[in-house]
Amino acid sequence: MILAVIGVDDSTLNWDKKEMTRSPLLSVALASFNGERYIAEQLESIAQQYRLPDELVISDDASTDSTTDIVLRFARHAPFPVQLLEHSERLGSTRNFQTAICACNGDIIFLCDQDDVWYPKKIELIEAGFIDNHNAGAVFTDADVVGENLNPSEIRLWEAFKFNSKEQAQINGCDALEVLFKHPVVTGATMAFRSIYRDLILPLPDMWHDAWIALLIGATSSLVALPTPLIAYRQHNSNQLGIPRRGRNRGKTCAEIYGPQVLHYELTRARLLAHEKHFPVSKQKLEKMEELLIFLRNRAALPQSPWQRLPIALNELAAFRYHRYAFGTISFWKDLLR
Repeated sequence: MILAVIGVDDSTLNWDKKEMTRSPLLSVALASFNGERYIAEQLESIAQQYRLPDELVISDDASTDSTTDIVLRFARHAPFPVQLLEHSERLGSTRNFQTAICACNGDIIFLCDQDDVWYPKKIELIEAGFIDNHNAGAVFTDADVVGENLNPSEIRLWEAFKFNSKEQAQINGCDALEVLFKHPVVTGATMAFRSIYRDLILPLPDMWHDAWIALLIGATSSLVALPTPLIAYRQHNSNQLGIPRRGRNRGKTCAEIYGPQVLHYELTRARLLAHEKHFPVSKQKLEKMEELLIFLRNRAALPQSPWQRLPIALNELAAFRYHRYAFGTISFWKDLLR
């Protein structure tokens, strides 16, 4: 691994030393890989923030294009220190993001994708969210969904997730798990979290980063949902996750859909129990997670025949688990007719 740290003079930053002692230190963790097409726009949008970060950490996963050259050119003139970690062999997206997060020195860590664009007030407003909510472990926001060339769409990110005003109030009322157990609503590219939770969330599981971080912090702390869209969330053919798409589960069996969810929540529960000394979680929250696992295991075990599914699904409906952990009768009928 090659490490490059490019700093700037204090005079360039024009920092107020007394203010630094009162304000949290803010880090941005960016994982890059062959991002030459978009990363320059993302970097420039970070440099244009009203509240600049105190450092930018970029972990590059052995890019074969000009990504690292673009980063190094940017770093020479950036109004904050930039740390570039270059890997000679591929780590994969999960380990690459972990490397960036581990290298951050700030009190608050902002997660950053290489292909989005941040609006100028993003860091300022999210920092205010932490300052106004001292118990918040993480803050996340809405986003504008845009096309490959930043052309606007007719939908925002929270609309795509069906994350309505009632659920937003639940999140902000310290009832995050009630929402997160039903569906994932937190996108990592819009999120920042306090670095004290790094030991809890790392190592990250493959392909389940955003929901994993939100669940663990939501179980042991509280989340803040800011309804203002603060990034342009770019959608293109190379997106690793992106917005939910209709028909993504079409043709899949119940085992294929819900089996991985069972594994995810089993991992989440195990991590919480392993760290409960330093990150305590209430007995009530653990009991709800146990009930959610019962629900998901029963859904994963639904037979192929709709008629054979009926008794199991009716039992879950009668136990109100379809209402507590899914979308009520809508989810019930989907499971029967799948």
